[in-house]
Amino acid sequence: DEERLAEMVKAVGPRRLVLDLSCRRRAPGGPFYVVTDRWQKFTDLTVDGTTLRRLAASCAEFLVHAVDVEGKQSGVERELVEVLGRESPLPVTYAGGARSLEDLDLVAQLSCGRVDVTVGSALDIFGGGLSFDATVAWDGRQRAAA
Repeated sequence: DEERLAEMVKAVGPRRLVLDLSCRRRAPGGPFYVVTDRWQKFTDLTVDGTTLRRLAASCAEFLVHAVDVEGKQSGVERELVEVLGRESPLPVTYAGGARSLEDLDLVAQLSCGRVDVTVGSALDIFGGGLSFDATVAWDGRQRAAA
């Protein structure tokens, strides 16, 4: 909602906003579209370079949920990560499907190190198989290498 976004920017400024772009594909192999209302309603807004550049004026960073893999520990949406790494003019965090340190490495590789990744239900502290301690150590190695 462009009007509500403009109101938020006016109220707090873009440097205090993170835009959450929850997205999914309408058809296999097609573009990713922003979805609303518990991820059920498709908008006409595609998650691509044009959209990311336009919205960048209204926020400090993006949080992008790949909703078809969110919480399923089924692996990351490779093409979405590539688009984010190549096209986002702002810092971006990807969420969805990560289940292993190899998936974290994959996000770093596909995005050329430009996309952060968040892990939730896959962590052992939430009942998953990915060690929280190993994930923290992985992050420390990434930061040290940067």
